[in-house]
Amino acid sequence: MILMPRRWILAMLLGKKRKYSLWVRNCHYHAYQQFNEDRASGGEIHVTPFGGETNDPLHTDLPEPRQSKSERKPYPTPMKTLIRRAKEEKELRKSNPCRVLEHPPDNGLLVPELVPVSRQVNWARESLIIGISKLLPFINVLKCRLCPEVHIGPVGHEIRTCTGPRSGFRSAMHDWIKGGLSDVVYFPKCFHLYDRVGKPRVTHDERFNVPRMPAIVELCIQAGINVEKYPVRRRTKPVYCMEGRIVDVDAPSNECDFGHAEDLCNQNPHIGPDCWTKVDDVENDSEVNHIHPLVQLDPEQGKGLRDISIGTMASWLDMISGARKIMDEYSVWTCGYCPEVQVGPKGHKVRMCKASKHQSRDGLHAWQEATIDDLVGPNYVWHVRNPCGPPLRNNLKRYYGKAPAVVELCVQAGAPVPDQYRSMMRLDVVPPELDEVDLVA
Repeated sequence: MILMPRRWILAMLLGKKRKYSLWVRNCHYHAYQQFNEDRASGGEIHVTPFGGETNDPLHTDLPEPRQSKSERKPYPTPMKTLIRRAKEEKELRKSNPCRVLEHPPDNGLLVPELVPVSRQVNWARESLIIGISKLLPFINVLKCRLCPEVHIGPVGHEIRTCTGPRSGFRSAMHDWIKGGLSDVVYFPKCFHLYDRVGKPRVTHDERFNVPRMPAIVELCIQAGINVEKYPVRRRTKPVYCMEGRIVDVDAPSNECDFGHAEDLCNQNPHIGPDCWTKVDDVENDSEVNHIHPLVQLDPEQGKGLRDISIGTMASWLDMISGARKIMDEYSVWTCGYCPEVQVGPKGHKVRMCKASKHQSRDGLHAWQEATIDDLVGPNYVWHVRNPCGPPLRNNLKRYYGKAPAVVELCVQAGAPVPDQYRSMMRLDVVPPELDEVDLVA
């Protein structure tokens, strides 16, 4: 064994530290130079995070789980931006107390460009459910009996990530049982709003009278689709905003389709006769003839699972992309501590939160801006490259990737991997063998 003098070791450490400081200084210099060039040219200023990370979907890392139940969800929009928007709205109300809201959907009108998108999202959701139900008999879906962990494959993985009761006595090992469709994709429910502008909130006393439905369906209804069981009021004239309150000054009676509204009012006594308004140029929103053609195939009649998985994957991508477009215009809220979701201008006032710190809020939810993962629960699972191979090992978990359970289910059935999930699934990483772990840097 060769012993190095102490001064040599100190010189090496100082040299590495000096190189690192020079590299950091060089990064700061180039960032400052780019900032000055963008400011001088008058163009949009782009700030690259330290280290060169970007929001490119082709370079997406694994989703980070919440550290503890008492930790709040991260805000999609920075708090400084939210404070600035609130100040601007307050100044606008002071300068013009009574004004007509011009931009939909805040003024009660629909966004014309999003009406066909809402129909496509609704049809894609129905196609997705049908496709998953056809793949489940052929692809095994497992869930932990004690925690929300889900696994796609014939044998459950051996990664010790169980957070259920008495997990310490089991060394955080999962107890696998057979799963179902709700474990692959989860659609949280919310309260249905009959008048999203006139009455945007559901009170605690109305919690049993107002129906609940999947939040993504409620988002599509507010964006333009019609469902007979869930009437909604459609306006043809914008509303007024008087000192922060919405006032419907011009509410002509000819806006409503009374012929259809009377039957709905007889079935629902708490619904007024002006809750239903027929939208012009709205075709039948039935999903029978709009299911993806590949999803309609029957695997028992000799049709391959690959075609069904491709159609299911396409339905998933269409639903997610369309829902994101609608969420850019229509507000969706989620609780910062629990999975509750509400679609509308504001969150409801039903005291039903049982998460951390709910006593200080009297059971009310801590509403914040929702993301697509709050609207549609993707249930991220570990990616299995070889379903017929050995189970995933706990010592090699740093080399494994993840993907939504729908994507993993379709990939194991034969569908190609989408480009936006290739980085998250870590397809470019080769896991070493168990006897090679200590040799890998």
